[in-house]
Amino acid sequence: MKKLRLLNPQLSGIIASLGHGQGLTICDCGLPISKQVETVDLALTRGTPSFMETLDVVLSEQQVEEVVMAAELAEVSPEFHQALMARIARLEEEQGNRINVVVVSHTEFKALSDQSVAVVRTGECTPYANVILRSGVVF
Repeated sequence: MKKLRLLNPQLSGIIASLGHGQGLTICDCGLPISKQVETVDLALTRGTPSFMETLDVVLSEQQVEEVVMAAELAEVSPEFHQALMARIARLEEEQGNRINVVVVSHTEFKALSDQSVAVVRTGECTPYANVILRSGVVF
């Protein structure tokens, strides 16, 4: 049995397969997901699993060099945005590198998420609670 935090075999395999610069989207339960992109649908019910729970597990396994988010998140859900930025700051310390934060319109975010290797759908119901995590390298 796998010993680390991430137990979902589909998601674990996706993270293991990510190359430098490739994106993994983690989203709320309302983001439209292209049928062309692999989907890991973790949503069970409203709020379960939460975006932050899912993000924490993914960040424990993925090396990240860039985070893309919609500008609307800071405006509409400022407390959530603040919690997300705190996690990014903590990740920078853990990884020992600066993480580029890219802010785009929600419309542009949706188009960019269609270019991700996969989209992880959570049960989160906070508006604009979506990120694209671009993979870095560990060397």
